[in-house]
Amino acid sequence: MAIEAFAGIVPKLGGGVYVHPTATVIGDVTLGDAVSVWPGAVIRGDVNRIRVGEASNIQDNAVLHVSHRRPEDPDGAPLVIGARVTVGHGVILHGCSVGDECLIGMGALVMDHAVIEPQVLLAAGSLVTERQVLASGWLYLGRPARPVRRLSSEEIAHFAYQAERYVELSRVYLSAQA
Repeated sequence: MAIEAFAGIVPKLGGGVYVHPTATVIGDVTLGDAVSVWPGAVIRGDVNRIRVGEASNIQDNAVLHVSHRRPEDPDGAPLVIGARVTVGHGVILHGCSVGDECLIGMGALVMDHAVIEPQVLLAAGSLVTERQVLASGWLYLGRPARPVRRLSSEEIAHFAYQAERYVELSRVYLSAQA
């Protein structure tokens, strides 16, 4: 696995974190306890910070990046992902905020300063435009993403269930490395 410092800042990994050997984590990145990062994923905190909450999973070939600070945007666009979030295969998250217990579908793209509130299902292939806000408890779909319908309580409960399955799977991988 490639865990690399950038500008003297080394990524911080919580307890029980699994990072696949082909994944890359660079710079100002903090991964909470029981986070899993799967093959080919890139988490690059070189020009701003990235925070990933506990029990979240970053699936194969996802790209997580940020935007730098500049006069017209003094904070730039850090990337903050809550707890128990599933980031699907091939997702791009760039300088946005994702609340707890969300599922970001395969191939979705989320741009700078977008906010995905807790317990949102973003359908595969969707595009969340810059500064767009996705309200909690909804399924969003499309390019750009639009609300489709409210989520059922069963669908919302599935977010935590899905995250826990990835925690369990990552423990199997970790035990094989021991």
